[in-house]
Amino acid sequence: MSATRRVAQALDALRHGWAVRVGPWVLLPAETGFGAGVAARHMLISSARAATLKLANQREAAEPEAPVMIRGAAGFDLPLARALADPALDLANPLKGPFLAEAIADHAAAVTAMELARLAGVLPAFLVDPAGVEEAQEVSPADLADWKDARHLQIASRARLPVSVCETAEIVAFRAMDDLREHVALVLGRQNADRMPLVRLHSECLTGDVLGSLKCDCGPQLDAALAAMAQEANQGGWGVLLYLRQEGRGIGLVNKLRAYQLQDQGFDTVDANQRLGLPNEARDFPVAARMLELIGVKAIRLMTNNPAKVEALRGVGVDVAERVAHALPANPHNERYLATKRDRSGHFL
Repeated sequence: MSATRRVAQALDALRHGWAVRVGPWVLLPAETGFGAGVAARHMLISSARAATLKLANQREAAEPEAPVMIRGAAGFDLPLARALADPALDLANPLKGPFLAEAIADHAAAVTAMELARLAGVLPAFLVDPAGVEEAQEVSPADLADWKDARHLQIASRARLPVSVCETAEIVAFRAMDDLREHVALVLGRQNADRMPLVRLHSECLTGDVLGSLKCDCGPQLDAALAAMAQEANQGGWGVLLYLRQEGRGIGLVNKLRAYQLQDQGFDTVDANQRLGLPNEARDFPVAARMLELIGVKAIRLMTNNPAKVEALRGVGVDVAERVAHALPANPHNERYLATKRDRSGHFL
């Protein structure tokens, strides 16, 4: 079995609540796992959750961003594991303790487990070697490294797609056999090798793009980007919208909504993600680079207010010749969100 297939099957297992074997451990996801009488002496959790549990002063839990292995006096069943995993439940479930952080035998395997949880869209918390679990999908850090190589992405289909802002548009769909996400590019205007395209990377946002959420600026950003590209097309140029299936900057729809719950409790968007044990930026920029390569784009003018996005694309080989400002006015519901992007993530607004 190929490495990429093992990763795909491991992600499927985590979504269904089945165990995976990573390095020396069998790991059952705390959020989705099931089974009568399932229990374990240890859990693997994120450093952010360890800090919430007041474990960061222990030597084994003091390394920032590192996974943490914890042991409880009475062990962990699934209800307790879920209460420990989900910070949205903290107010309703006073946390039981004490917990002791222990040395991790295989750090690479622990980091891989955390990353697999993020990719599967589940909380990064596992029961370790739980009793009552006999089968597990095996996957290794090397498998994940191979899977994350974006070269397996290919064009699956393309078609003419007149849209409201531009009648000369084409949609291009991309697929990887080991990844359920299907990214698309919308090319507005006639592709012209002599003109550098105006490009926007837009991460999928169901709440903003489709439902009109006022908590973010995603919907207005998408509309404004399409309008700017249509203007380019009308002037003999062209534009490319990369619509990336990376909801919530890569943490997934369910976890994004969990972050919204935490924001309602007073946390900003960065702290909410960290409290979930998830990164503030988890998008897969090599995928965007591969999409541009497949449609024959070598150099771009990038619409973004995020200098880190420019550097991330340049870091994976994209020639970003110009950053084009893409600022939109705030509303009462997203003022704090936009201020956080400016003050904590370095965005230009």
